[in-house]
Amino acid sequence: MSRSVAEGARHDARRAAQRAGVKVTELSGPEVAVAQAVIRDLWGQQQVPQHNLLRALAHAGNTLVGAFADERCVGVALGFLGWHGGIHLHSHMTAVVPGRQSVGVGFALKLWQRALCLDRGVREIRWTYDPLISRNAYFNLVKLGAEVIAFEPDFYGDMDDAVNAGDHSDRFEVSWRLDSEGVQLAASGARAPQRPEGQLVEIPLDYDALRRADPAAARDIRLRTRGIFTRWMSEGMTPRWAQGGGYLFRATDRDLAAPRP
Repeated sequence: MSRSVAEGARHDARRAAQRAGVKVTELSGPEVAVAQAVIRDLWGQQQVPQHNLLRALAHAGNTLVGAFADERCVGVALGFLGWHGGIHLHSHMTAVVPGRQSVGVGFALKLWQRALCLDRGVREIRWTYDPLISRNAYFNLVKLGAEVIAFEPDFYGDMDDAVNAGDHSDRFEVSWRLDSEGVQLAASGARAPQRPEGQLVEIPLDYDALRRADPAAARDIRLRTRGIFTRWMSEGMTPRWAQGGGYLFRATDRDLAAPRP
C-alpha cells in the first residue's frame, strides 16, 4: 500500500470531522463511559456493552472512537479485529445521537476508522446493516463505497432493543476495501461511476415508520425480500444501490482497479 493512501485517509478524516463540526478521538480507560451513554440514547440499555468489555477492547488496540461537539460525545464507532476471510476490522457499532444524525457525524467516524486501520496495515473493514433501511443502504453503498458480500438471515436472532424489537434481524454484510479506487473517491467526497442496469428490488422509503405503523405489512416485506436476496446472491449476483432507491442486482463486478495483496 502506498504511504500516500494512508496520508490521504488521514486528510479525508480530518476534513469530514471539520465539516460535521466535531472532533474525533480514540477513547480509552474511563472515557469509554461516554460511548455507553451514546449507545444507550440510540438503542436502549439492553444494547450497552459492559464497561469492562469496552475498556478491554480499547486497551487491546481495537477502534473505539468518539465524536465530540462542544465537549459532548454525539457519536461513537466500535470495531474489533476479525480473521474470517482475511484480516479485517469488524465495525460492530456506529451510533450517532438523535439531533446529530444526517449532518456528517457518522461519515466522519467511519473515515476515522479507515485512517486508523490503514495506519496499522489493515486494508478492509466489514460490518452488517439492515437491508431494508434505505438511508443506511445509501450511506454504506454510495456515500462510503462499500460492497455487499453476503446476506445473513436473522443474523442476530431475536432482538429486544428500542429500534429492532419484534422484527427479524436480516442483514447484509459489506466489505469496505480501504485502499480501493472506489473507496478513495468516496472518502474524498466524489462518487464512483454507477451502472444503471440490473434486476431492481424495491424497498420502502421509510421501513422504520412502516414497522411502527403496520408491523404485519413490514413482516411481509421482510420475508419477501429475504427470499429474493437469498436466491439472487446464491446465484452469484450482488446488489448495488439504485439511483431512484432500492437495489439493482447483477453479476458480481468487484472493482478490478483495487490494489491486490
